[in-house]
Formats: sequence, C-alpha cells, structure tokens
Amino acid sequence: MTIITRISECEFRSLIQLPYYAHTVPGGFPSPADDYMPRKLDLNEYLIAHPAATFFCRVSGQSMQGIGIMDGCLLVVDRSLAYTEGAVVLAEINGEMTCKILDLKHRQLRSGTEGFKPIDIPDDLEVTLAGIVIHAINSYAGPHRL
Repeated sequence: MTIITRISECEFRSLIQLPYYAHTVPGGFPSPADDYMPRKLDLNEYLIAHPAATFFCRVSGQSMQGIGIMDGCLLVVDRSLAYTEGAVVLAEINGEMTCKILDLKHRQLRSGTEGFKPIDIPDDLEVTLAGIVIHAINSYAGPHRL
C-alpha cells in the first residue's frame, strides 16, 4: 500500500458569516425556541482547517450509508492529516477513486454498510490514499448539484 499526500494550492474564498442559533434543536418533540442568535458562523472556518490541503467531491453508491455518507453526499476531504486506524479515506485503487474506512490492522478498506465486501490491500495492489474525509454534507431539500 502506498500512502501519498498530494497537496496543491486552492482558491481562498472570502469570509461569509451567517446567523448561528446557539441552542441545540431537538430531533424529537419540538420545544419553544427563542429568536436569540448570539453570533455568526462561517462555514469555511467551521468545515475547513487546512484550506490549501482541502477539496470537495461527491459520493455515489450506498456502501457508506451505514455511517451517514449517503449517495450524492458532498465530502470535505483533507490531504494534510495523518492516516489512522478507522479513518474514513478517499483512496485511489488502480486509477479509480473510492470512499472507505481504513483498516490498517487487517490491511483492508472497509465499507460503512453491512453486506459490502472489504477490499484487501496486498503489497502488490496499487492503492493511493488521497485524503481523509472530515465532513459529509447531505442535502435534504432536493437534488443540489454544484
């Protein structure tokens, strides 16, 4: 297995701060909410720690939905982080990209959904780790494509 980090420059976008409602919102029974928005939140600051080493891509398929990465989801991938056991990675295998869970102990790339076979990583297989998935952004209001 080859671990290569490819870092290239990216365009730095200006700061866009949007209102941030600081209280948690229950996922079950609704509770009265105040209109108080104490601060602003910039998603660039929140989602991207290393702008020069970060890129976005979309996922296709269902092999990662068990961990919340759905078909069509937008991934935020950081190329500057160290690869660790259990990290969700973007890997290039024989020229094709895939999103999987890194299993260094068993030398495999595993799916996040039961029923999908792991990909073994023998020494002779050309695998390049392209980055660690740090966020997965799912859309719930219809098909949004960049």
